[in-house]
Amino acid sequence: MAVQEATSSILSKCGSSALQMGPQKKVSSSDPLVSHGRHFGRTVFALCNYPSLLTNGILRLEQMEDTPLEDFSADLLERLKDGSEEEIIHVGELIGRGAVGTRGNDTKTLKSAVLNWISPKGEAIQPPLHRNSKIDRGFNHQLTGSLLCPAGLDWNNPQMKENLWSGKVLVCGDQWPIFLYAHHVYDPEDPWCGLLRSRLLAYKHIVKSPSSVEREPKATRSGNACLHGMKFVTIPSIAYITTQVRFALSLSSVFLQTNTTTDSEMFYHSFLNLLEDPEESKEVDELLTWWNRQVFPTSFAAKRAISVNSALFKIQQSLHVYHLVHNVI
Repeated sequence: MAVQEATSSILSKCGSSALQMGPQKKVSSSDPLVSHGRHFGRTVFALCNYPSLLTNGILRLEQMEDTPLEDFSADLLERLKDGSEEEIIHVGELIGRGAVGTRGNDTKTLKSAVLNWISPKGEAIQPPLHRNSKIDRGFNHQLTGSLLCPAGLDWNNPQMKENLWSGKVLVCGDQWPIFLYAHHVYDPEDPWCGLLRSRLLAYKHIVKSPSSVEREPKATRSGNACLHGMKFVTIPSIAYITTQVRFALSLSSVFLQTNTTTDSEMFYHSFLNLLEDPEESKEVDELLTWWNRQVFPTSFAAKRAISVNSALFKIQQSLHVYHLVHNVI
């Protein structure tokens, strides 16, 4: 109710037309805001209440009247500032359609792709896992169960395996699976060690293109990152990829925020909260550096400090000394 009241109050400032709802516009997939919504869902915030987002956004715009807004989409800014109530609701539909649509598409493609990544090298998964059905995944299968087993629990313990399979031991969203760790090794004394550095987190598959997971990309079209000018890894995008891969390994067939079995919303937010915590900035900076080296090596190289003793380093050092000397003189 509070959101609705705030929305009505804010939108009434847009003029008398805001009080009159015209015929509902058809949501167009070709609208640029649908594309912005796709990127937004993957890299900014995946599980979003769009009416609340727009309400808070308009309030923020009113507070930033004298602030440059270069980072805003010009089209979105125009619609939010000058649009009627109908137009603003329509903007939410477009962004929401893009975000929800791309989430569904990523869920669909990962369902099959993840089996390629977990297959033992040179061997087939035994017993076989279906690509078009997830009924045999989760704790129903030895391989997916071992990957989804929460860090700190022993999958090799028959009683623990039975409890996870039967549901006697419930896994909450803040109990992170072992596959998130490099080489699937968890150190209880140093829980940051190897966290979110697993090869299963195929970031390139979603943010760039499926073929870019391989060393020699086969895609002939621009990837998602290129289309949106993305050159660096974002914290929400790591949380999004992590949530999608976990869901792909699970038994659940439909991605629902309210699903208490996968508890995907809690899982997603647990990573956002950790990675956006200022007290964890050192570990997060190291993690982002690691990911940028993997996913955007060219952009990362542009930001990287110049190598000591390189020709460029020596030239710049000599130039610096020259300026110091001449300033003294």
